[in-house]
Amino acid sequence: MALKSSSSLSSALVVMNASVKNNVATSIVYIHVHNKLIIKTLYHALNVTSTEAELFAIRSGINQATNLNDILKIIIVTDSIHMVRKIFDLLSYLFQKHLAIILNEL
Repeated sequence: MALKSSSSLSSALVVMNASVKNNVATSIVYIHVHNKLIIKTLYHALNVTSTEAELFAIRSGINQATNLNDILKIIIVTDSIHMVRKIFDLLSYLFQKHLAIILNEL
């Protein structure tokens, strides 16, 4: 799906990763449209958990992709499927705030 959409002008491919080392979180987001890198962002934060870093990367990628003109589809590529499941679990109170922000952006 990612390869097929990468040739479309109306699809944004958002690739992200986040990690925490020595109490410093690093998240990086790449946004590609039509096989071209459009946006690359790198963030550093102190005293956050890996969960918070992943949430930030996901929210940041979606936020940036929704600001692009003529984008009809956003495809997220992440290595943290466990975090995505937690975000969209409606029974998990801890992540409902993040879900509301993500859905508002979409």
